[in-house]
This record gives sequence, C-alpha cells and structure tokens, in this order.
Amino acid sequence: MPVFKRVLLKLSGESLMGQNSFGLDPSVISKYAQEIKTIVDLGVEVAVVIGGGNIYRGMNESETGIERAHGDYMGMLATVINGMAMQAMLEKLGVYTRLQSAIKMEQVAEPYIRRRAIRHLEKHRVVIFGAGTGNPYFTTDTAGSLRAVEINADVILKGTRVDGIYTADPEKDPTATKYETITYKECLEKNLRVMDLTAFTLCMENNIPIIVFDMNKNENLKRVVMGEKVGTLVK
Repeated sequence: MPVFKRVLLKLSGESLMGQNSFGLDPSVISKYAQEIKTIVDLGVEVAVVIGGGNIYRGMNESETGIERAHGDYMGMLATVINGMAMQAMLEKLGVYTRLQSAIKMEQVAEPYIRRRAIRHLEKHRVVIFGAGTGNPYFTTDTAGSLRAVEINADVILKGTRVDGIYTADPEKDPTATKYETITYKECLEKNLRVMDLTAFTLCMENNIPIIVFDMNKNENLKRVVMGEKVGTLVK
C-alpha cells in the first residue's frame, strides 16, 4: 500500500540527456515514464516538474550576452519541450496525461489553472507542469515547490543521480557520508544545496517533506512511495 496519495516528482533537465552532452535521450525518458506508470498503477496521483538544463541553461549575461530575464524565458520554453517528450512517452504506455504551461501556448499545452490541475490528478491523470512559474529569476526547483504547495502534495520526490543528501558531493569527495533523515534547519545551517533557497523556504514554511533519491535505479520511485527507506528525507 503506497504511503503517499499525491506526489510531486521533480526531475532535472540534465537527467534526460543520459550519456549525451545535450538534448534528450529517448531511452532515459522511456525508463522514467515506465517508473511513473508503475506508481500510477498503484493509485498514486502524480504531478511532474522537469527542468530545462539539457536544452538551455540560464547562464550569466557576461558569458552569453543574453540578459538574465530573456535567458530565463528561453529556459522555460525548454521545460515545455521536455514536458512534451515525457507526455508522449507516458501516453505511449497508456497513461493519461495533461501538460499545463505557466506561459500560454494553447496549441501544445493547457494554461496552468490550479483547480483544473487538481481535478486532473483526482481523475488519475499525470499532470506535467511546464514553463516554471512563468516568471524569470525563479528556478524549476522553486516551480516544483510552489506547485506542490498549490496542489496539496504529500511530498516532493526529487529524482537525482545520487542516492540522497551527503555531507559533501559524493562524486567529488569519496569520504562524504549520507544522511538518512535531516531537518530543513540542518540543511540550511550546513549549507547543503538540496534546492535553491526560495524553493527550500517554500517547503519549510508549508511543511512539505522532500525525499532526495536516485531516479536511475530500477524501481526506486516505487520503493519510495511504498515507504521504504530510500534516499534522504528532509522534514
């Protein structure tokens, strides 16, 4: 029996690249879609927010010559492309979906309407939220936290390449140790960059737990929603 009724799954755009240096790896999206289908079949209501870093990463103006706000809008459009790819893969598996965009683009996505999103979730459609918050200067982590609060999600599941939160970057420091559970306050005090500060504060103020886990390990998503000790719980 799943321990969560409604979850928000946050994926990075970079995770969709697979072994590529840019763009989308269909095999990765297909694998993620299969993992999502598994938990939908268990009766879990699923919302998804995907970053856009595999297509466009908001780099600073001095590097690109593109002003920050303009670059952020480009990044938002990239998240819609990723959302469309995920939607296509899920529907191929027979999962009903809706893509909602914070920037109006009626030909490809519904506009984001909170009550409509909740209704879709109640009907067990996977709702993919695209275009971030619709505002520059906010990350997709913040968009994920905001949408989780708005739809009353039980938890944010942050799928990453590592299996939790460590004392240091485990890819760079072999002595780094993993936290099983950690408080919001400890994360802030130790400067563990789980999410950016705005996103993190939203979760903390609204008491939404975050589970950071390795999305690339088979059936990890299912294990998380079934209440197994996977990754790191921030509460």
